[in-house]
Formats: sequence, structure tokens, C-alpha cells
Amino acid sequence: MKTRSWTAQPGNIAILGAFCLFLSTIEYLIPKPLPFMRLGIANLPLMLALDILPLSGFLLLIGIKVVGQGIITGTLFSYILLFSLTGTCVSALTMFGLRRLLTERMSLAGISVLGALLSNGAQLGLARVFVFGQSVRYITPPFLAMGLITSLALGLFCEYFIRGSRWYAERTGLEGRRILTAKATKVNKKEEAPLCQSSLLLHSPSSPSRFLFSSRFRQRRQEVYEGLFSSGELCAAGLLMMPALVFNPNPYCRVLQFLFFWFLAALAGKRNNPLVTILIVLGIAAFNLLVPYGRVLFARGMFRITEGALLAGIQRGVTLEGLIMVSRIAIRRDLRLPGVLGKLIGESFRILSRVQERRGAITRKNFVRDIDNLMIELSGAEALAKALPMEAGNGWLPGRAKPPVAGRLILAAVVVLAWLPWLWGASLR
Repeated sequence: MKTRSWTAQPGNIAILGAFCLFLSTIEYLIPKPLPFMRLGIANLPLMLALDILPLSGFLLLIGIKVVGQGIITGTLFSYILLFSLTGTCVSALTMFGLRRLLTERMSLAGISVLGALLSNGAQLGLARVFVFGQSVRYITPPFLAMGLITSLALGLFCEYFIRGSRWYAERTGLEGRRILTAKATKVNKKEEAPLCQSSLLLHSPSSPSRFLFSSRFRQRRQEVYEGLFSSGELCAAGLLMMPALVFNPNPYCRVLQFLFFWFLAALAGKRNNPLVTILIVLGIAAFNLLVPYGRVLFARGMFRITEGALLAGIQRGVTLEGLIMVSRIAIRRDLRLPGVLGKLIGESFRILSRVQERRGAITRKNFVRDIDNLMIELSGAEALAKALPMEAGNGWLPGRAKPPVAGRLILAAVVVLAWLPWLWGASLR
């Protein structure tokens, strides 16, 4: 296994961090009886990093996962962050220590199970102090049972993935690993379009003229958006708008904020499929109906639609999609945050936007192979990005004029408008 300094492989940290954030968004869609109860699928990149990163790089990856997960799920300023930080640190450091001490004498499945059980134990301790008190014993058996099942499944999947992963084999220097055949790779390359060429697909001769016009109009909006604002100012505006959505107590006002952020993303020229967005929100609401509570609105046999579950589902759906819209507006490719961790978090969010654009390349039939090829593709794109350096410390692309004062005034107005539904929602309580 490799033990190089993390400074020699920041791209690996950023890519693994981006997949932590991507899996965190998937995990957020799954309804949970307790807010801090998670399946732990976002720990998969941490398990892959056990043989790739040294301790310093591994700690940075933990920081990316905890802070990024808090931003995506809207729990950055809540007690859930404490549960996430404690559980992730206990689980990740346990797995890292066992992997270093026992090398390959203990399987990843065993390491995953032990790390999950210790993590669940630490979270139950926090739940006893902050939430349930003595009654925490009633949730302990199902909580530990779920952790045992999911951690075993994750460990087995991770072992299966690394046995056939070219990306993993290249970064660990392991020889004799089972890799994909050349034929499969060639077929996959034909199916996929490179990241740098994804925007050119709309300009193919076979595309209808309306798509060509739409693409040109969208690119024009992108040019105006990038010319008016610097990436640092956009990031600051996004951080100021996120609490307005997360802490809005009224679900109907959250819907208004979501529509507002959706409108801003469209103005910025960000690509978005309205049908997919609506289906995601409806899907989250439907999943939350499986855990009914509150006043019964409709009942048919064992199936019940309750007001509490329905409003909670809609609120979670619009919050998730609203945060994604804010991230699309606020996070730009040239973003440079201060500090090592800040820089890596910004890079992970930038890669996350690419993963979301390419998620259609992951199919059920070739799930593992498609993920592996996507990671290889992203690694190649990061190498290309390093060959095109930007001016350090600037919030805009090199050669571009400093953003005008009008851009700052527009951002200030947008932040104020984002907080108006919060004020309205707070007054209705």
C-alpha cells in the first residue's frame, strides 16, 4: 500500500471527497425514524482510501465528508453535525487503525462491521445525553442491528469493487488485481462522452434547432453570470442563503425559496431537467409516507397518508433540491477557498457537479465498471485542470476583468430576497 504524503495526491482526496458528498445526497433521500440514523453508504470512499491515503490525507477526507455532508443535508448548524462528526471519526479512525495494524489479515467487511458498531455506540451515547435520556435503550437493538447489516453489506461491496477496479489498482500499486478487459473498456468509451465535450453534444447536426437555440441562450446567460460575479462572492452569498432555507420553520415558505433558487439557477445558465427535479421531490415525499405520523388525511387498508409525514417529505425534498440549486449557483470551477481543507472542500464540490452531470453514465448492468471508469475519467479531467493553472487568490478566471460593483449589489439583493420567506414563515408560527 502507498504511504506517500497527501500533498502528492490532492486529486485523490478531492475525488474521494466528491463521492462522499454524492453518496451523502443519495442517503439523504432515504427516510429515517431518527435524524442521526444513517445507512453509512457515504463511508465507502473512506474504505477505499484506507490503502491509498496516509493519515494526514485521511483526516482531510474525514473533514470533507463531515463538513460537506452538513452543507448538503442542511445540518451544518444543528446538533446532527455533532452526531455525524463523532460517528464518522470513530468509525473512520477505527478502520484506519485496524487496516494499518492487521494489514490484510482482517477483511474489509470485518473492519467495516467493527467500525460501524463502535460508531453506533458513540452515537447512542450522544443520543442518551442530548435526546432520549434513559429511554435510549429502546432504540439500541434496532439501531445496532441496522448498523451490523449495512456495514457488512458495504464491506462486501467494497471488497468486490477493489478486486475489479483499475482506478484503485493504479493508486495502490497492487499487481495481479483483476481488471476490466480491453473490450469492455472500449465499449464503455463509445457509450460515454468526455467531460470536456459534454456541452458540445447539444451542437451536433442531428440535434433539433430549438435545442441549439436553447444551448446558445444558456451559454449567453452563463457568460453574463461569470462576468458579473466572482467565485468568492458567489460562495459567500450561497453560505448566507443556505441558513434561510434550512432554518425556515414553514414548509410552504420553503417551497417558495426552492422555486426562487431554481429560478436563479436558470438565470445563471445552469442545466436542469424540471421533470427530474419534480420527480425527486415527489419521490422523497412518497418515501416519507412509509413512516406515518400526525393527522390522518387518507386511509385505505394498511396504507395511510398522514399530514406530518407528508409535510416532512415535501420539506425534505424541496430542501435537498433547494440546497443543490444554491450549490450550483454558488460553487464555480474557479473557486478557491482559504486553507488546505477549504481548498479541498471547494475542489470536491466542483468535482461533485461533474459527477452529477455524468450520473447517467452509471447503469445497473455494469454498475461497478461504470463507477470505476467514471473515477478514471474524473482523474484525467483533474490532471488536465492542473495543466491550466489559475491565478492564486483571485475569485475569477485569469485574464477576466474584475467583477463590477453592480454584481455585488445584485448578490446583496438576492440574499435579502432569500431571507424574506424565512421572515414570513417565522411570523406565521
